[in-house]
Amino acid sequence: MTRLTDIGKRLDQLIAAPPAPSDAEELLGLGEQVLEQWVVAKGREPTQDQREGFRLLALHRQGADKDPSFNACRETCRELAYHYNLLALHPDHPESAQRARMMGWVANHLFLFISGKLETEQLGDFCCASKPLRETVDADSNAQ
Repeated sequence: MTRLTDIGKRLDQLIAAPPAPSDAEELLGLGEQVLEQWVVAKGREPTQDQREGFRLLALHRQGADKDPSFNACRETCRELAYHYNLLALHPDHPESAQRARMMGWVANHLFLFISGKLETEQLGDFCCASKPLRETVDADSNAQ
C-alpha cells in the first residue's frame, strides 16, 4: 500500500504541473488510495466492491460505517467521480484542461481531509472548519 505522504507528494506534483485530462485515471486511483488508508487505519480490509460504478464510492461507504463524521467527505468523493466521468466521456472537450485541474484540486482536498482526520478524529464532526476544533487548536496554541 502506498504511504499517505507519498500520495500527498504525487498530488503536489500533479497539481503543480497542472494535471492533464490523461491524468484522470491516476487522480481517481490516488483518491482510492487515500480512502484505503482510512479503512486500514480503522482495522478493516479495503473493499474491492464498486458503488455506482466506482470503487472510490464503495471505499467511502466502508469508511463511513459507524462514523457519521466521515460523511463530510462524501460529496468530495462524488465530485471526484463526476470529474473523472467528464474527462473519460469527453476527453477532447474545450474545458478538459480546466476539468483536469479541478479534479486535481478535489483529489487533494480529499487527501487533506483524510490525512487531517487521521490526526484529529473529530475533524468533520460539523465540517472541516469546525468551530469546536478551531477553539481547541487555538487554546493549545495560546498555551504554548
